[in-house]
This record gives sequence, C-alpha cells and structure tokens, in this order.
Amino acid sequence: MRWLYSIAAVAAQPFLRRKLHRRGRAEAGYLERVGERFGQYEGRPQPGALWIHAVSLGETRAASILIDRLRHLQPDIRILLTHGTATGRAEGARLLRPGDAQAWLPWDTPHAVCCFLDHFKPRAGLMMETEVWPNLVSEASQRGLPLMLANARLSDKSLAGTRRLAWLSRPAYAALTAVWAQTEADAQRLRAAGAQVQGVFGNLKFDAQPQPQQLQQGRRWREASTRPVLMFASSREGEELEFFRAIKSLAQPLPMQLLLVPRHPQRFAEVQALAEQHGLSVARRSHWRTQPESADVWLGDSLGEMALYYGMSHVALLGGSFAPLGGQNLIEAAACGTPVVMGPHTFNFAQAAQMAQQCGAALRVQDMGQAVHAAGALLADPVARDAAVRSALAFAAANQGAADKTAQAVLRVLGPVAWAPPAAANA
Repeated sequence: MRWLYSIAAVAAQPFLRRKLHRRGRAEAGYLERVGERFGQYEGRPQPGALWIHAVSLGETRAASILIDRLRHLQPDIRILLTHGTATGRAEGARLLRPGDAQAWLPWDTPHAVCCFLDHFKPRAGLMMETEVWPNLVSEASQRGLPLMLANARLSDKSLAGTRRLAWLSRPAYAALTAVWAQTEADAQRLRAAGAQVQGVFGNLKFDAQPQPQQLQQGRRWREASTRPVLMFASSREGEELEFFRAIKSLAQPLPMQLLLVPRHPQRFAEVQALAEQHGLSVARRSHWRTQPESADVWLGDSLGEMALYYGMSHVALLGGSFAPLGGQNLIEAAACGTPVVMGPHTFNFAQAAQMAQQCGAALRVQDMGQAVHAAGALLADPVARDAAVRSALAFAAANQGAADKTAQAVLRVLGPVAWAPPAAANA
C-alpha cells in the first residue's frame, strides 16, 4: 500500500515548492539549493560517510554532541549531514570538517530518495529523534544500508497517528536496523509502533556543555542589571501575546527586566512590534555593542547564543509549553543553572520535565498568568531561587552519559571502517 503514499508525495511536490518560496521570503536559507529537496545534487562526494539526518535546530544540536563523541572515538570518521530547516542547516554548517558533506534531505518520493542514495552512497544512516520516512527506510532496507534512529522519542499523540496509518508506518519502524530510545516510556511507544528497540540510553542533550565564554558574559550582564531578569526562552507564536498581556497586569514600572528569545528567527520583527503595541520599549541584541541597551524588553535576535541568554537570566519561562506544542528544550536551561517555569504542554520532553519538577529545577503552572506570577515570586526570593539553581545544575549533571553509549553503539553497527583521508575525499 506504500504506492498510495508515494503518489501523494509526488503530487504534493508543487505545493512544497510554493511553501519553500514563501518561507524563503522570511528566511533566505530555504532558497538555497532547492533542487536538493527533489533529488538534484551537485559535486562528487566521496562514498562511505556516516549519514546523520538532523531535521531542525534542536536535532542538529543533539547531533553535534554525538558527532563530537564519535570523532573522539573514531577521529577519521567522515560525516554527511542532512537537514529539513534553514536553522538546522545553518547550525550544521558549523560542524563540518574537511571530507564532510551537507545537503537537504529530499522529499520522500521514490525517485528523490534513490537519487540521494545513489549520489552520496553513505555507509550507514542515522536519524535523530523522530524522523522516519517510509520510502527512505524502504529503499535503504532494499540496498542493505543500515538505518538507525538515535535519541529516539515518540509521544502518545504521535503513537496514535502511527496507529491510524499502521499500514504505512509499521513497516517503516520495523525495517530500522537499530533504535535507541531516550526513556523507557519512549521505548514502549516505539515498540508499539513496530520498532525493535535495542537500548534506552537517555537524552543526548544532557551531555551538551554550555559555551563558557557566553555563559560568563551573560552573567556579567545580569549582575550589571538594576532589576532581576526574566527570560521567555524559545517563545512560540501566540505565546508572546499572552505573555505581554500578563506583564501589563503587573505594577508599573516593571519589577523585572524582560528578555525574549523567539524560537524562530523569521519572527524577530513580529515579536518586537507586538511588544511595542503593548507600550514596551525594545532593544535588540543585534544592536548592542559592549552591553545591553536600556529598554523594557531585551530581544534575543541572534542564533547560537542561548548560553549567553540563559546566563543573563535569573528565571526562564519555557516556550512551547503554554500552547499545545510540546515544549522546547529545558535541559539547556538546567545546564546553565537557570530555573524554569513551564506550562502544561511538555510532551516533547515529558520525562525530563517531570524529573526537573520533582527535583526542584522547574515549576509547572497551568497558564501564562500563573507563570508570570510564579516567576515573579521566585525572582523576589533569593533563597528559593538559589536552591532552584543548585537543583537545576544537579539535575543536568546527574543525567549525562547518553552520548558515549550512543556513539559506541553506532560504531558497533558500522563495524571496522578504513576511512579515507580528506585529501582523497576532495580529489
């Protein structure tokens, strides 16, 4: 029955092209090498690389942790990185070394998938977290190409979706060579979807180390602030409006300095306009020179500086958790020693959110009004806040180790490999 899916995937290609061009108006990265999305690749890459697919920014950051560990264990390993979003690709470009390659993962049509595999000829494939594409998995299986799923997670909602399309999804999950889950609950759901789970290794993101210079700079700026700093981290569309409405109910002048870091860069100007509509002045990070400019709202409009922003903050609200979006990564905040206030929707990090709440690294509330009130109370209580900071750091440190387990498992699947030097790859 997969042919029905393939027909639909082919028929959707014109709509995908239009969507890419629309997004490209806001993020130019979507207009780069559009042909790769449809199996049109250039150059002559050396075959035999380990192919890692990290669809977006979060998955790419998780992949970077694994890649570092793989290179420690196998220094001459060559990597092919693929992505689905412009932010993921921009982040991935920083990870490349001589002999590596980078491309868009093609749309999941039989022709594009075959062109991709014929062009790059990877030794094995590794999907990060949730990416399982039926035609891609089927073609890899037919070619004898090992395909792994690392840092794997599957929510109850996603499992329900796979069950509705079991005729399509179950063969794809069953054909994976290896699956390593984040949690035992994820493993159970993945098994129910048809996957053979070989291990539960934890979340790679616990092994990420905050960039020390950024963290130190952020803390210096925080100490220079005349008010405690409340950050809204990785905010999503719709959540900022609720946030500004809740803030306007507070006493004036504001008792805290606000720092907003929207999840998607194409929304920086939109969020600034929304803040100004609520009578709040805004200073954007990109306009600062040696220190933050004076304003009601500091707007974090840069990429790759989350450690700086967490270092600047006394408390952070967790974006994506106040709308049914599953929540963003709270592990990064914990590693920086920033306590988190989160809303009711954290299914993307369900176990991590529960553990953080239980140990005192995070507070859970039911809506934005409660979040602002709880954050304000924590900002006003240095003793409670210091205890939460200690809990956050201990929580982050206690759950490390997934990177080493995953890297060793990947290398076992790869087996002995004679990796060609970069000079040969570029010849």
